Amino acid sequence: MANTIIVTQVRSAINKPKRQKATLIALGCKKLNKPIEKTATPQIMGMIAKVKHLVKVEEK
Repeated sequence: MANTIIVTQVRSAINKPKRQKATLIALGCKKLNKPIEKTATPQIMGMIAKVKHLVKVEEK
């Protein structure tokens, strides 16, 4: 069974580069403070690393 993490966007993407906005959309972040459950694959963890200043990550 794969590890599961909970990703929550805590800061706005306004005035951020287009690539960071696209990364948030790819992660599934649609609204602030709405948690999203993801599996902790290397691809997802790399995406989170690119926007770590905008999201909060918790292990489930």
